[in-house]
Amino acid sequence: MSNDAAPAGEKLQKVLARAGLGSRREMERAIEAGRVTVNGEVAGLGERVTEDDQVQFDGKRLPGGEENRLRVILYNKPIGEICSRHDPEGRPTVYDRLPRLKSGRWISVGRLDFNTSGLLLFTNSGELANKLMHPSSVIDREYLVRIQGHVDDDVKERLTKGVLLDDGQARFTDIVESGGEGTNRWFYCVVMEGRNREVRRLWESQGVRVSRLKRVRYGSVFIPSHVRVGQWVEMEPKEIDDLCITAGLPKLGQRPLTPAEKETLQRQRRKLRKSPAPSGGRTPVKSASEKSAEGKAEPAKSAAGKGSLGKGSSGKSVSGRVSAGKSTGKSFSGRGASGKSSFGDDSRGSRESRGTRGNGASKKGNIKPSRRR
Repeated sequence: MSNDAAPAGEKLQKVLARAGLGSRREMERAIEAGRVTVNGEVAGLGERVTEDDQVQFDGKRLPGGEENRLRVILYNKPIGEICSRHDPEGRPTVYDRLPRLKSGRWISVGRLDFNTSGLLLFTNSGELANKLMHPSSVIDREYLVRIQGHVDDDVKERLTKGVLLDDGQARFTDIVESGGEGTNRWFYCVVMEGRNREVRRLWESQGVRVSRLKRVRYGSVFIPSHVRVGQWVEMEPKEIDDLCITAGLPKLGQRPLTPAEKETLQRQRRKLRKSPAPSGGRTPVKSASEKSAEGKAEPAKSAAGKGSLGKGSSGKSVSGRVSAGKSTGKSFSGRGASGKSSFGDDSRGSRESRGTRGNGASKKGNIKPSRRR
């Protein structure tokens, strides 16, 4: 049996990714290109570093622990923004409204297309972003969709059993109808992957048209009722630790917030509850499609649920299936399961279901139950 001590430090590409400079693969390529130095020497791929090492990326010092705090924000994306940093056509991007970072960059957890609204997560950790997006993490995404066309039980059965798309087999793990009139019907549907335009392509494969699409849940995270379209809110360290557990990561060593940082977070949340305008005082410009959609009926909203950031509550889903995930009893707002979660309510049509990451029987990605007003 070997008595060799474990190698000291962490792999350089992992440290760089956690600093928000890019994914691990991107950092490996940067190291191979000679863009990274350790203690003044060009770094090699696979090199390990400790807190005592001085790391530079493109000639700039890697931020220390105080500057390099792991951060996650939730953004309520409006229709009419793209998820790229720059657009040749000059269209607004989701990054325009985000707060500036002193170091690193915001990395989006998945994407929403130009005509899709709803929940987007951003982090300055490439490692966390990668785990949240990777299929091996088995994290479900729930969408609210308005369909124009005839949808019967046969259509829903085909969509949940599986449909062959251009890029392979795809399916919804759950579909629940949520009202509407005539041929305009609202549905909640759940997918376990983040393929390009997967929700739209699945519905369109059945000869119907998607006239509106909004993501209302990612894993166990919902849009808070006080975070309006075009606004964002930052998670606190304890909430981020719960999100890491959802992604299958160990807690990433969150340091306690300083008094100034705590006050900044609390002030930003108070501002969101008081003001209808987006953060930074900028009122979101509504696209023609948004203005048109406002005049049409939306499904009735449910009462606030108790969305947790850990594994979801067990219980019977609206569709009659059973989820058996474990409950952390902790809400996004930091209250216990018996208290009302300020992050369980979506201001525009969310089902307020109890979110869960797929685990055990809950890997089906079921839509979770809600309490009606």
